[in-house]
Amino acid sequence: MQILKKTNLQALKLAKKLGPEKVLQILERKYLVGRGGAGFPLAKKWKLALDAKKKNPSKEIFLICNADEGEPGTFKDKFILKNNPETLIEGMLIASYVLNTKKAFIYLRNEYEHLLKDLRKTISSVLKKSKMENKVKIEIVRGAGAYICGEETAIMQSIMGYRGQSQYKPPYPTEQGLWESPTVLNNVETLTCVPQALLYNDWNPNLRLFSTSGDIEKPGIYEWELGVKMSTILETVKPTQEIKAISFGCFGGIMPINKNTLVTAETICEKDCQHGAFTLIFIGKNRNIVDICLSIAKFYTYESCGKCTPCREGTIRILNLLKKVRDKKATQSDLDLLKELSYHIKETSLCGLGQSSTNHILTSLQHFKEDYNYYLKK
Repeated sequence: MQILKKTNLQALKLAKKLGPEKVLQILERKYLVGRGGAGFPLAKKWKLALDAKKKNPSKEIFLICNADEGEPGTFKDKFILKNNPETLIEGMLIASYVLNTKKAFIYLRNEYEHLLKDLRKTISSVLKKSKMENKVKIEIVRGAGAYICGEETAIMQSIMGYRGQSQYKPPYPTEQGLWESPTVLNNVETLTCVPQALLYNDWNPNLRLFSTSGDIEKPGIYEWELGVKMSTILETVKPTQEIKAISFGCFGGIMPINKNTLVTAETICEKDCQHGAFTLIFIGKNRNIVDICLSIAKFYTYESCGKCTPCREGTIRILNLLKKVRDKKATQSDLDLLKELSYHIKETSLCGLGQSSTNHILTSLQHFKEDYNYYLKK
């Protein structure tokens, strides 16, 4: 696996030799983009923070490694934290060098408590070996145990000691983040890629980590190139029954399986789904999609932070409508209402959690109408 390649502080040594500007040029040329789902160019994000710093020299730049990973079905960050934490920390040190950051944070999912001891040892060891222990401090902040705290503004609120809730944008974190200072947020996979992209000439920007689970014999983390054929993925994970659909986590939507599909952001978006962090949950033909959607709706109802009305109230209405469908008490007018309400929540919610909380409804109504019809009141 490319993501497990060790760099042994050689990338940091190279970065210091090249200088910040040259490092940014290389990362831009290598086309390193964020691995959290948005695919924002990493060098561009770092430059935005540096530009904000120039406008207000008294403010320092903060760095946050997002290791909250609260999306159901996603566990690639845990895989990296267990198997290659040294390269992750080196990536944070390179970022700190380029951004002239004195304070960095790892926002660690609360459920990953078992990783704390070894992660602290790794941070201490890498800082000592790099002789940067007096130049940058890396602090681990335990996540608040809430899905919303995977969202960038909610992470910052939590780090600062406030309730984890999304904030209005603009201003964006690179302009005004932690303590009103420019702040760069990158996830675990992205920061691990930094030293690898910098050091290795054969580094492949199209490789991604996939978290696979569901009705398959071999769930786990796999590394495939964008454009991998769905048939190749199926051959690897070995379905336990005929697969009829794929869920891209709670927020990504549900689309029909097609063995000939080339897995890219474009082909997934064609089905009105979102690839996110490439979470693949395989759904067998013996399952009804309504049951899957009901579970996801329960999750969103529980995880809504309650700040905006569309998400706070809308997720409850969605759940109640799905229960009505599941109990075979719904009619076609209820499905029409379910669709209309889903669109309203998607268009009017404050943050990505609310905006994506009905993707599973909209995509399943589009692709699996027969599963809903099965439960309709006769």
